[in-house]
Amino acid sequence: MSAMKDFWLSCGHHLLDRDAQGRLTLTDDFLKVYLARPELAPPADACDAERMLHAALMKDPRRPVRADEITAIADADARENWQQMIAFRDHLVAHDTVEGAYLAMVRQGQRVPLLFLDQLVHVILRNALDGIDDVYFLRSAELLFRPQRLTVHEGALIAADEERLGGAAQSPLVAMLGLPPAGDVDVLNNDNAATYWERSDSFDMALDLSAGRRGLAALAAVLERWIAHLLGIAVAVVPVAEPGDVALSWYVGLDAEATRLGDALWRGDALDPDEGASIIAVFRVTFNDQSQVLEQLAGEPIYLILAMNAERMLRMKPQNLLTGLPIRQPTVLA
Repeated sequence: MSAMKDFWLSCGHHLLDRDAQGRLTLTDDFLKVYLARPELAPPADACDAERMLHAALMKDPRRPVRADEITAIADADARENWQQMIAFRDHLVAHDTVEGAYLAMVRQGQRVPLLFLDQLVHVILRNALDGIDDVYFLRSAELLFRPQRLTVHEGALIAADEERLGGAAQSPLVAMLGLPPAGDVDVLNNDNAATYWERSDSFDMALDLSAGRRGLAALAAVLERWIAHLLGIAVAVVPVAEPGDVALSWYVGLDAEATRLGDALWRGDALDPDEGASIIAVFRVTFNDQSQVLEQLAGEPIYLILAMNAERMLRMKPQNLLTGLPIRQPTVLA
């Protein structure tokens, strides 16, 4: 029997423990990774207060931090970074699992740096997708925590990692998007799929999101897994073949643009051609157990909308799935 391939090592999942239910539990080593970030590691000209605080937390990353220890830091940007980091750390420490901390964060509408939210989604997805060996599944999951740039090429809608393209070497896809060169970007296909494992942390494989192809089907399966892992609810998610024909009894926008367009459709407004073309996909959600759905919506189709903005950018908001579905009793994770 061959060993299961690993992926997304950069999320730090090896540094976390797991409880009996398979959810992630915090470790000191995981917290120390944040302390090593350039925003927090004291530069050569850092004041003594910043150096002392950093050294103390590297020894004991859960050590309580007084407000005056942060206000004593001379650099204003450093003070802000430390305030945000300690608030984030305290929130993680206050919960039994990383999943529980993330759920509480998004349900309470806490103002958290986007970088921190994306990192939590990254490591939670790595846990939820453990054992998956379909690389289309894994590449589509990147959409939940990595902004994408989209383009149409030879009739196909292609999504590529925005950060990777911003500093990548010349390749046909980079040239097609008109972006500065800096690294190779390939569109995932059956011929190169096996290379995903060794390059999963490079985020340098683009994904075909055209209707009826594997990318959207894989993304639908990821959304099912995300909902099941965090809410404990079994659903079926399928792409809708003709999204223009749906009647929105309930919908969740999977990004800011999709929410804006969904609101317009809900009001009965007609979308102009450009707005209609910006819709990447519509998914239909069916709950396995209809008793989990709000009574007035039991048996009604529930839709998810995915869209790109005017700059052809997609930044998914996976938290919308956790707060926007019409469920009767939200799951509470500590």
